[in-house]
Amino acid sequence: MIVDMKPEDIVGEYREATLTYYDGKSRKVLYTELETPYPDGKLIVSTTTPDGVISHVNRAFVEMSGYSEAELLGAPHSILRHPDMPAAAFKDLWDTVLRGEKWQGFVKNLRKDGGYYWVKATVIPNVRGGKVVGYTSVRRKPSRSKVDECIALYPTLF
Repeated sequence: MIVDMKPEDIVGEYREATLTYYDGKSRKVLYTELETPYPDGKLIVSTTTPDGVISHVNRAFVEMSGYSEAELLGAPHSILRHPDMPAAAFKDLWDTVLRGEKWQGFVKNLRKDGGYYWVKATVIPNVRGGKVVGYTSVRRKPSRSKVDECIALYPTLF
């Protein structure tokens, strides 16, 4: 289950947006302009069910997201959706993985404290006995030049 963000969790001045997700549900998010730099040498790893519910996270995921492991497990991966991310990026992700293919892209993720961080994401379908049983996502530090390209491109994709 995904819930609205709370002002008491936010660090600094924030803006508010309502996001509507792929499944039609919506959520109020609170976001700031505070970027958390992606640390060198870390990989953020998670697995989800076929419908995108988080079933495993690693320590780097917990640290970067600002959520506890308990808050993340059982939550939809879209808990990290930043309002600056175009819906087209997630449509492409789902269209790709539902075909059983690997997806790669650059994602601006929303932290629990309202800040954000950029990742280079790779999402791979987990197939057992010919059936997709979930997805594994591995995130790496993106190059600043690619982040800058996305900052320019993403507003044109909404």
